[in-house]
Parts: sequence; structure tokens; C-alpha cells
Amino acid sequence: MAVTVSLTLLFDFVLFMLLRSKTLGAGSAFVAAMFGFYLADSGAADTVNQLMTAIATALPNL
Repeated sequence: MAVTVSLTLLFDFVLFMLLRSKTLGAGSAFVAAMFGFYLADSGAADTVNQLMTAIATALPNL
């Protein structure tokens, strides 16, 4: 749960910075957000979650 919240805040911040620097338009931001929501509902959600958890646990050991 803590990893999910942290990644959500990280991606939220990156999306905000891209919008602010006008590197990413509002339409593209909407598409990126919708992709995230639909990915979370798909069968790939468990695989993505396991991958992110593995990366998060591996980073402190580097």
C-alpha cells in the first residue's frame, strides 16, 4: 500500500511538471491518466504491481 501511494504521488508530480512546462498537453495528460485507470482494471495490473514492488525492494539494496 505504501509503495502504491508513493508511486501515485510520484507519477502525479511528474504529470504536473510536464503539464506546467507545456511538454505535455491537457489532452495527452487525460489520455495518460485514463491509460493508468484502465491498466489498473486489466489483467496486467497484478504483473505491474509485482514488478513495481520488486523494483522498490531492490533499490535499497543497490
